[in-house]
Amino acid sequence: MNPAARAFWLSSPGHGELHDVTLPEPGDDEVLVRALYSGVSRGTETLVFRGGVPTSQHDVMRAPFQEGDFPAPVKYGYLSVGVVERGPAALIGRTVFCLYPHQSRYVVPVSAVTVVPDRVPAARAVLAGTVETAVNALWDAAPQIGDRISVVGGGMVGCSVAALLARFPGIRLQLVDADPARAETAKALGVDFATPADATGERDLVIHASATEQGLTRALELLAPEGTVVELSWYGDRRVTLPLGEAFHSRRLTLRASQVGTVSPAARPGRGYAERMALALDLLADPALDALITGESGFAELPELMPRLTSGEIPALCHRIRYPDPA
Repeated sequence: MNPAARAFWLSSPGHGELHDVTLPEPGDDEVLVRALYSGVSRGTETLVFRGGVPTSQHDVMRAPFQEGDFPAPVKYGYLSVGVVERGPAALIGRTVFCLYPHQSRYVVPVSAVTVVPDRVPAARAVLAGTVETAVNALWDAAPQIGDRISVVGGGMVGCSVAALLARFPGIRLQLVDADPARAETAKALGVDFATPADATGERDLVIHASATEQGLTRALELLAPEGTVVELSWYGDRRVTLPLGEAFHSRRLTLRASQVGTVSPAARPGRGYAERMALALDLLADPALDALITGESGFAELPELMPRLTSGEIPALCHRIRYPDPA
């Protein structure tokens, strides 16, 4: 008999509930995973929670194992770490990462899980999806030794990018955020910090992840001539206005998007999702990345927690969800 499971659903914008789930019998190429932790990706998931996904982006924004449709009811999320209870012998008992919503147990294809290296704690592995985004951003940005680089936006994605850039030799790196409290996170990551007004200019590369019009404008202002802004922010249903009529053309600046879902063939030919995710999990061996997890709550608290994360009452980068031990 299959074990019982519970899942978090957005029943209507701003309101979530836990629902009982009937699990299918795992097939020959599937695994049954018992969740240990999941992570709330504050930017994207709070956008979904408030019902802010524009109609034109409903298909693009679908998570791999999403059920239902935007705006609601929908089961959404993609940062889950668990242990394999049933499946191929080589995987039973292994800790795995999966792009699955917040659910206590689930059945997925073997190809959908990535084994977490033994040196990476399961509690930290919830960051894998965001570090994977950071890996893709850096593949797109292609920083070089000696570059002057700023990351504008000290949220979960921006801090992940800064944490990886801190390992690059010879670069001059600064994390820029309007919240002075992000200075402590930057310190933990070994990165210089500045508010937008005090940020250092003449940058070769700026990676923007604040999801604000003001942040993107400031990112362009910080560039040296011929510099590039790589845009990671997702704006949902909001329009953005930029000063492209000022020095944008005369300074020959570049603004480019980084694709989160797929690897650019031009940036890394032949490199796919599995390789990118395995690399992200390997990078999570660094304990400095624990600074990106700013809170933890039990799974049963999710319906009350999500409105508080969405409103900003609970400031967070990644908020970790803890699942109860099996009875």
